[in-house]
Order: sequence, then C-alpha cells, then structure tokens
Amino acid sequence: MVKRSREGQIRDFFATLYRAWGRQHWWPADSRFEVIVGAFLTQNTAWTNVELALANLRAAGVLTLSTVRDVPTADLEQLIRPSGYFRQKAQRLKTFIAYLDQKYDGSLEKMFAQPTSQLRAELLSLNGIGPETADSILLYAGNHEVFVVDAYARRILDRHLIIPESAKYEDVRALMERALSSDFAAQFATGDDHHTRPKPSGAHHHPSTMSTAPRSARAQLFNEMHGLIVGTGKNYCQSRRALCEECPLKVCLKAPVRIKARQ
Repeated sequence: MVKRSREGQIRDFFATLYRAWGRQHWWPADSRFEVIVGAFLTQNTAWTNVELALANLRAAGVLTLSTVRDVPTADLEQLIRPSGYFRQKAQRLKTFIAYLDQKYDGSLEKMFAQPTSQLRAELLSLNGIGPETADSILLYAGNHEVFVVDAYARRILDRHLIIPESAKYEDVRALMERALSSDFAAQFATGDDHHTRPKPSGAHHHPSTMSTAPRSARAQLFNEMHGLIVGTGKNYCQSRRALCEECPLKVCLKAPVRIKARQ
C-alpha cells in the first residue's frame, strides 16, 4: 500500500468534509471592515461573544470605518465589552485605523491592493496583530491567498499524526498552502450546497455579503477549508475529548486518538 503524503492527507480531509457539509459561508459579515473588526474581537474568545459585541456595534450604528474612527475610545470599549479584553481590543482597532489613515489615506482598497507578503509584514508590525489575525484579515477581508492556522487546525493535524500541535505557525501554514494548491483548487466546485447531512453548528452560517463575495479559486478553497476545520474542531475534535466515532474524518484516522494531559 502506498503511503499517503501529508499534503495528500490534508486534501483527503477537505474532500471528506466538503462532501459531508458543503459550503460553510465563513466569514459571516456584510462588509470587509466588519470582517476586520471581527478578526480583532475574536482574539481569545468564542465567536458567540464576538456576535454579541458586533450586535452592539450594529445597533449603535458603529460598524463602519468612519464611525469606529470617530467614536470615543471609552464608548467603543463598552460596545465591544462582551468580547472580553475590551480595552485592548478597542485600542487595537484604533491603532489599525490610524495605520490605514496614515499609510493608505483610509482606503481599504489601496491597502488590499498591495502584494500579500508586503501587506502581511505591515499588519504583523502593528500592536496586537499576530499571524492568525493578520491572515484572517488578508484572506477573509482582502481575498489574499493565505491560509489561516488556528488552534483547531493544529489539534486536528496533530491527532491525525500529520504535524505536531507544537509546530511553528509558519510551518503549519506552509504545509496547508502546499496541500491546497491552485491545481487542487480548480478541481472542486463551490456552487453545490445540497447536502443531506446536518451542518456542523460551529462554522456554518447563512450566506452573507462577504461569504459569497467573488474571490480566486484558491482563496475560496482556503476559506472553505478553514470553515470546515472550525466545524470539526468545535463539534468533534475538542480539546478535552475526541468524538471520533461521529466525526466524518474517522475514515482518515490512522490510530486511536489519545487526549493529551492539560499542562
């Protein structure tokens, strides 16, 4: 039997999950700026808390670039309080807008028109933006072809003996991007969403302006894979238990999962 490469196994993951669940419509948002706000708010918290904060911003009419720029920081803190670390996150949003104003005259169009490597480096230089936040902004708001590595991806790849959970972010990202190549992206169609199996509650959302926005085939593939991984991690491959018997990826599992003791 020919041993499957790590990249091949990751492609098998996508094919298996996509057949089971179809499109996840992640990231749910009505504008690119809303995606950016969500990328900051989701740091160190659950998406349900982000939704509460976004609802506050929406109700107050403070969910556009100009309104977040103009709102007093103290008021912004209270609006995003449900997301936790609200003082830090409010300041980080203000810092991002100051960068956008100074570097790109407040234009997201100009910012996202920059080469991916350059823009990624600029975002990573800002206070409060790490690789996952930067890549979320690049992929989901800017449609740049970068894969977002999160804790769910690390856990799933580790438990399937593909790459250790402790691997460096850039090593995991490089592996995912090699696996999800342009050639592979061209092989799947995103229009078919007629699946009989229930959607995983952790990732599937109703179609939104941003989830249905035009993007390259590879950016769409990255988009879908990340959403599918989120659904798998939240519903089956959890930190304290692994519901392998119920998980679609059971067919890809090479050995029984052992839950690591928490440090």
